[in-house]
Amino acid sequence: MTDTILNTNFDVKRQRFRNQNGFKKAANFKLLDKDNKEFELNKITSKYTIVYFYPRDNTPGCTIEAKNFTEKLTEFNKLDTTIFGISGGDEKSKTKFCEKHQLTITLLSDPDFKVAESYNSYGQKMFMGRTFLGIKRNTFLLNQDKEIIKVYEKVSPKKHIDQLLSDIKEME
Repeated sequence: MTDTILNTNFDVKRQRFRNQNGFKKAANFKLLDKDNKEFELNKITSKYTIVYFYPRDNTPGCTIEAKNFTEKLTEFNKLDTTIFGISGGDEKSKTKFCEKHQLTITLLSDPDFKVAESYNSYGQKMFMGRTFLGIKRNTFLLNQDKEIIKVYEKVSPKKHIDQLLSDIKEME
């Protein structure tokens, strides 16, 4: 897991200029959840927002990560933190994934990968000697102004939720 304040590979073409604090404004998005409810990043008013990208619904690592977020959701809520998980697929795959694993976090569908691309979280990957395009397991921690205050790349699905909680508590 790499913890960096700013990722130099971040897609600055779709971002605003850095502000006086040196943070980049996160790319706004409007995506649908499993119930066809639209979520827009800029309309979220919580103190912190977590935007995490995961490769695919119902795969082992993605299931571990989503279940861990769900288990810790009360702690995140106490810290006034909204969580969005984003991957490809459609609303039906999100519904099946949430129902199968009793997930209560908000999972959003990015079927054309445009949002993932704008966060530099879609691209060439390698798995078992095979190269392909897909979503990278990256997480972005945003402040209330939707500035990216921390980027976590190639995260461990088992460990990174506790790291996020620790980092947010440190900022309190």
